Amino acid sequence: QEKLVESGGGLVQPGGSLKLSCATSGFNFDIYAMGWFRRAPGKASELVAAISSNADNSYYIDAVKGRFTITRDNDLNTLYLEMNDLRPEDTALYSCAKSQGPLFSLAPHSYGAWGQGTQVTVSS
Repeated sequence: QEKLVESGGGLVQPGGSLKLSCATSGFNFDIYAMGWFRRAPGKASELVAAISSNADNSYYIDAVKGRFTITRDNDLNTLYLEMNDLRPEDTALYSCAKSQGPLFSLAPHSYGAWGQGTQVTVSS
């Protein structure tokens, strides 16, 4: 059974930092690209960042470029999202997801397994 469990969310002031983790099990983590999605209240889910299976390639939406970094540890079967200079507009439920192959896709329907999410709230 594929399992993805996020952690690391919380309440942080603007300008602060958080590092999210996504612990996975039940599949061969090192052969799948992975992504981080977020859903803000009243908005559609969006792909924030993605990383290929061997970490050679990554993607970020423009809103987080230069502030967020996606990484993975294939030995620990864990995905990470380091978030710096957080802004109120980053407030959302962040979920990790498993892509269908080694190369990431920008299409949400290409991700077949999802975690429950971890809440990130940026507020003073």
